[in-house]
Amino acid sequence: MVKHLTSGSTFEQDFAYSRAVIDEHYVFVSGTTGVDYSTMTLPESIEEQVEQCFKNIQAALEEAGSSLDNVVRVHYLLPEREDFQACQPAIRKAFEKARPAATMFVAGLLDPNMKIEIEVTAKR
Repeated sequence: MVKHLTSGSTFEQDFAYSRAVIDEHYVFVSGTTGVDYSTMTLPESIEEQVEQCFKNIQAALEEAGSSLDNVVRVHYLLPEREDFQACQPAIRKAFEKARPAATMFVAGLLDPNMKIEIEVTAKR
């Protein structure tokens, strides 16, 4: 049985997707940006955005019965490859235990103020 989680964002409804999809063994978290949903703001710096991405992802994983420690695959999407190095401290903190398989892509994001989007798959 598959369960769908939503953050309540109208964007999810408009574009017919879920914040996360849970099956028997895995949690698939959609690409997540650094928007702080409590204030509906986007921090300016890449460092703040990556920290908020992980907060948003952790919230979805916890709701699904998982955590960052159970992540097995991560994809990073950045418009500017030069920004990736600044993400290293937050990535190391988030995944020091999990050490997931990882790929970084350079790609345009929906909003030009978005500096990173992160997608994960975690075990339940």
